Amino acid sequence: MKEIIEAKSEDAREILRIQQQAYRSEAELYNDFDIQPLQQTLSSVEQDFENNFILKYVLDGKIVGSVRALEENGTCHIGKLMVDPEFQGRGIAKELMHEIEGFYRNVRFELFTGSKSTKNITLYERLGYTGYKTEQLPREDTVFLFMEKTPVK
Repeated sequence: MKEIIEAKSEDAREILRIQQQAYRSEAELYNDFDIQPLQQTLSSVEQDFENNFILKYVLDGKIVGSVRALEENGTCHIGKLMVDPEFQGRGIAKELMHEIEGFYRNVRFELFTGSKSTKNITLYERLGYTGYKTEQLPREDTVFLFMEKTPVK
């Protein structure tokens, strides 16, 4: 049985565990194990619950995926879309994205992913996102592709 529901702060430890496993492939792709998702601490994930809306994908009672969103000034920033590597390739990320987008109406969606992360980019393009800039953030060496999806009028 599967369900996609709002995560609670007591899920932070399990979400961080999945995050550390899921982002390992990104770290390997960029040969940089200091990327922010791998450096994030439990207390930092717990703090994310204060400002972000966080969903979890639960399969047979086990959290196997998550995504975060924060809406500011008409833009919903989507971040930390992750699926446990054991469960990747089953459409879970796509389901999480559809679900999180469903909570926001008449907003522009924005996210970013590594510019070499072709699997991620392909997923986001299939979901209607288009790239609009590349930029390196001060926190790491990765060049990110910023993508957006505007509301249908």
